[in-house]
Amino acid sequence: MSWQAIGIFDSGVGGLTVLREIFRALPQEDTIYFGDTARVPYGTKSPETVSRYAHEITSFLVRRDIKLLVVACNTASAVAVPALKRQFPIPVVGVIEPGARRAVQVSTGGRIGVIGTAGTIRSSAYTRAIKRLAPEAEVLTRACPLFVPLAEEGWIDNQVARLTAETYLRGLRDAGIDTLVLGCTHYPLLKPLIAEIMGPDVRLVDSAEETARTVAAILKDKAMTRPAAEKGNHHYFVSDIPASFIRVGNRFLGGRLGDVYQVSLEAESQGGAP
Repeated sequence: MSWQAIGIFDSGVGGLTVLREIFRALPQEDTIYFGDTARVPYGTKSPETVSRYAHEITSFLVRRDIKLLVVACNTASAVAVPALKRQFPIPVVGVIEPGARRAVQVSTGGRIGVIGTAGTIRSSAYTRAIKRLAPEAEVLTRACPLFVPLAEEGWIDNQVARLTAETYLRGLRDAGIDTLVLGCTHYPLLKPLIAEIMGPDVRLVDSAEETARTVAAILKDKAMTRPAAEKGNHHYFVSDIPASFIRVGNRFLGGRLGDVYQVSLEAESQGGAP
């Protein structure tokens, strides 16, 4: 199994920040990324619909013989990971548990902030995950929906981004949190700005970094890593025309995005051509 690829999926382009961290942690590994660009965003959909999407995409990736699945979407991680673990015979890693675990580890005073999309914050998934690990922790949350279009537009350190971040983050900073979880895969692009506004006393937890660490630990524990001397190959699939995904994805990955193929999940499930 060590020669099989790591599968990663997201509702769109944001999960590429998770993929970028996997590149860094495991440069020898092959990866297959699926962005569900035809049905993004997931945050406005019902849990039943998101779970169905997650099962369809996982089936697509499993047919490509992956050895581990990363659910790089916070919404899908919140509602679909337990079912995927039951339904498929491979390790399944979401982005919420690794981020929550790291936040509990590094928090010095038990006052943990979480920022994310409106859907992620509304789900309380991070709060529940943190409270399971540290029942005494105080968790303060803030939805920051405008961070997503800012990241995709590349506006990560101009006056608009700065004013938006200051408006969103002021309340958490004034509340005296000691740790802040970046609970959306787009937010790492804004990390330098967020760190500047929150100040040196607040530890930032990047869920993408922690997810990559978790993947590396699982593969090592199961003796499923490829030899370190290898160089990984990377494949990209989307469910809608690739043009916008390529444009934004090159920004997220620093210009390293390869060929991107559009596929029909329905045709795939019926044995048709991609």
